[in-house]
Amino acid sequence: MDECDLAKIELLVLDVDGVLTDGRITLTADGQEIKSFHVRDGSGMKYWKRMGKKLAIISGRGSDSVRRRAQELAVDVVRLNIKDKLPAYHEILRELKLTEPQTAVIGDDLTDLPMMRHCGYPVAVVDAVAEVKAVAAYVTRLGGGAGCVRETIERILKHSGQWQQVLARYLSAK
Repeated sequence: MDECDLAKIELLVLDVDGVLTDGRITLTADGQEIKSFHVRDGSGMKYWKRMGKKLAIISGRGSDSVRRRAQELAVDVVRLNIKDKLPAYHEILRELKLTEPQTAVIGDDLTDLPMMRHCGYPVAVVDAVAEVKAVAAYVTRLGGGAGCVRETIERILKHSGQWQQVLARYLSAK
């Protein structure tokens, strides 16, 4: 997808481990899973939603912390414990009445490749595996869990001419 076509993107699909987080999985002694999310990724997701865009999370793992964070950020669709992500991705497109060219996918590992090959704007995090980077239209400067989602959102909104609308809210505040 040409940078000038980024205005067509209406849905951002995110993996969790390695994209929204740094990929580490921390387990407590009683089996609770702890995940850390970058605050600027969350802010970026809120800006994305304010522009009338949709968010989806598709993860191979399940986690109460992911459900909670997704709820806080008004993520439109969350699919957890998905081993084969492509059918879930197509189901989400049907549910939201969107097409592959209207979708950006941010991934980091092999399980994300099928979705990335079927979207309008495939994005790899900088610390993704080589195969994911090879299919990406863009590779982030920031790593998973370190602001890569916000970076991608800013890039799309800037190239689509919508970033000024996001900024206006803060530049006009007194």
